[in-house]
Amino acid sequence: MALAGLAVCLLGGAAAAYALTGEFRNTVVSATATLMPRELPAHGGAPVTLSSITRIKNKDGSQPGALSSIVFQLDKHGFIETKGVPVCTTAKLKETTPSVARKRCAGALVGTGTGRAKVTLPGQATKEVSSPLSFFNGPKTGGKPTLIAHAYETVPTPKTLLVPIVIEKVSRGRYGFEAKVTLPEIADGYGSATLAEATLGRTFERGGKEVGYINAYCSGGRLQVHGSLSFSNGDFFPATLTSPCHLPR
Repeated sequence: MALAGLAVCLLGGAAAAYALTGEFRNTVVSATATLMPRELPAHGGAPVTLSSITRIKNKDGSQPGALSSIVFQLDKHGFIETKGVPVCTTAKLKETTPSVARKRCAGALVGTGTGRAKVTLPGQATKEVSSPLSFFNGPKTGGKPTLIAHAYETVPTPKTLLVPIVIEKVSRGRYGFEAKVTLPEIADGYGSATLAEATLGRTFERGGKEVGYINAYCSGGRLQVHGSLSFSNGDFFPATLTSPCHLPR
């Protein structure tokens, strides 16, 4: 379900959370992102953990439009390292609850969180539902790293939601990576994401050295990401988050 936080959880933030709020017509989107640590090397990269909170609401209190897609471009001074990380597949995650998915693919789990949504089924009052969010290291596609986002909804019937995400290399100035995410319907199209909290990042041993799933290094005193959220009702939110970093003293 509410996978809106994925775009933000891959962003660069600072040791103190940086907030961003945008409005388009009746819809308001707010997000905070935190990266730890803020002190990073000038070259090579060091393991980092990224956390985020994304909120979506309508100013008049009504149910917001459904989030349909996310496109985000990541700073070229950050990167994902998948060598040595176990891989999970959509086949293993099909028709699994969050607890079963995390147990079945424990070694490939690289992020967790919580999603919430508003659901208005025909003839019923609007209700809020929630689900744990899980992010697994997926198999490479054409040599490109992938993530599989997992959520589980219980209305109108129990259902596993899986979103494969391919991370592609690009060369666009400050940006070196791009991901385009098409999101599934929530509650058969009757639901809308309202909140996503997520933390992404883990470390593992390789050759006696600690390596991060997400790594970054500091260049120009900042890390930067551009994201665009599109909704089924035509709302569109482009945003750029720039956060400071510094070299070891």
